[in-house]
Amino acid sequence: MPAGHEHGYVHYAHREDYLKRLRRIEGQARGLQRMVEEEKYCIDILTQVSAMTKALQSVALGLLEEHLSHCVVDAARAGGPEADAKVREASEAIARLVRS
Repeated sequence: MPAGHEHGYVHYAHREDYLKRLRRIEGQARGLQRMVEEEKYCIDILTQVSAMTKALQSVALGLLEEHLSHCVVDAARAGGPEADAKVREASEAIARLVRS
């Protein structure tokens, strides 16, 4: 972990939901591999890639919302350089998601 970054957390109730979603995405990835191995129709494969991409984006947005509502809000309440760092970190994460 880069210097100056504190370890975050995913709330337990949400963690189980994220794990279920990620397992489903993992299954989708295995399905995509099979489709390629079996030389399925390209458009069908692309449709599944799109579905998997949307599922990953959904997980990312959920994690981002959780980070903003907990880590960033807590740091903003405390103020100081920690608050500035958390806001900058969140902004950079948002920029990465927008570019992806």
